[in-house]
Amino acid sequence: METAAFLNDSGIALTEANRPNEAIPLFRKALIMEPENPLLWLNLGIAQQRTGNYDEALSSFQYSLGITDELADPWVSMGLIYYELEQFDMAEQCYHEALLRDDGAPKTWNNLGVLYFVEGSYEEARHCFEQALSLAPLFGEAMYNLRDTCRELQDYRAAAEFERILSGMSNHRGYSVHPGMISNG
Repeated sequence: METAAFLNDSGIALTEANRPNEAIPLFRKALIMEPENPLLWLNLGIAQQRTGNYDEALSSFQYSLGITDELADPWVSMGLIYYELEQFDMAEQCYHEALLRDDGAPKTWNNLGVLYFVEGSYEEARHCFEQALSLAPLFGEAMYNLRDTCRELQDYRAAAEFERILSGMSNHRGYSVHPGMISNG
């Protein structure tokens, strides 16, 4: 017998396998069983976001927040959408809302730092990347971003130190970050 938890887990697996169009019907079916489950709405929104259907994704995230305003992940996901749409003020507001709910999330600090970096607010970006690294010292993306920010600030000594650390790490990547999906099973 299919349960909402089983459908959710299957939808997560499909979304993570880059098959969000196949995941969406599973999340919808699970929501028929548990319409007030904010994690199902969140995961539906993430799948919709990955298909590029931002309007539906934003609606799903808002519905999740309407059930409980305690989750940070819907705010982070909305921030990513607004960032992709170059609505930077809205993205910044969403990241701040996420940090109000969970200020110990290094990926959220990194995302906010990327936003500030793109806007040319390098001191604010540096603070965010440093905050991310204080929470996760080996977070390669934040270190990579902090290195580039230090270069922009002409703090070449710090940039060289981060480059040295990065050269010893095998998994540093660029600027794209997406929150993970949430399992409720």
